Amino acid sequence: MQRFLDPSVLAGISSLDLLAKTVVDGFVAGLHRSPDFGFSQEFAEYRAYTPGDDLRHVDWNLFARTERCYLKRYRGETNSQLTVLLDASNSMQYTSGPPMKMDYARYIAASLFYLAIHNQRDAAGLIVFDDEVREYIRPSTRQGQMARLFAGLERAEPHARTDFAKPLVHFQNFLQRRGIAIIISDFYEDPETIVRAIEPLRFHGNEVVLFHVLDPQEIRPVMKGSAVLVDLETDQRIEVVPEYAKTTYRTKVDAHIEELRTRTQAAGMDYQLLTTNQPLDAALREYLTMRKAGN
Repeated sequence: MQRFLDPSVLAGISSLDLLAKTVVDGFVAGLHRSPDFGFSQEFAEYRAYTPGDDLRHVDWNLFARTERCYLKRYRGETNSQLTVLLDASNSMQYTSGPPMKMDYARYIAASLFYLAIHNQRDAAGLIVFDDEVREYIRPSTRQGQMARLFAGLERAEPHARTDFAKPLVHFQNFLQRRGIAIIISDFYEDPETIVRAIEPLRFHGNEVVLFHVLDPQEIRPVMKGSAVLVDLETDQRIEVVPEYAKTTYRTKVDAHIEELRTRTQAAGMDYQLLTTNQPLDAALREYLTMRKAGN
């Protein structure tokens, strides 16, 4: 794996465009540029081959049976649009070492946009939220959309508290056609409340994916002595000892993650836990491999 994909050196890449291209091209190359890896939702139809079409999309099994050349088309090629809902609340600024959760979430979103627009020619849009909707970029394939999305990511700065209800209402009000909604957050809310707020998106025929971004120290904190833990959204403080971090804290975090995963999947949504020390290409490959296996 190339060194610049490691989270510890991501801060050295100033351009989201360059980073996204590097990450996506890298993991797609690692998958032998399979045309099935992406956001296409399901097989839709065949289309007759015309000169200049990509031969990778030809159904060679059908050609062997009929001696006629057809391309497979997927619903995602014509019907899908990607909308990323990015949590920019205060808790997203936490880091035990670069990158902070907000930056890692930006990098993931940028890579998804590059994959959708550049690799698949799908429409992509962005909602940045905390307790209000801070930015909305309508899904589009217009020229310059990638630059608009990356500028929106650059402007996203952590502040205020998380409120999933408002951005979800905003999203539904502007929903024009079904697609894929990816929510990137640290999800520091009650899992039942989170799923209840997000679940209506499924009623409109959307696929919904939760990318749960956490710092490794939030899952398995390493403490050498007593410390004061601060809630970055409420400023609530609690003094803890190493034994608490090793036992009670870990049990509560594990239970929160498992409940969120279970409730999400029971509601027909995808869930993926990402840690900020996880290389970006590996994170995307893991999810898209799971997505392909589930189709």
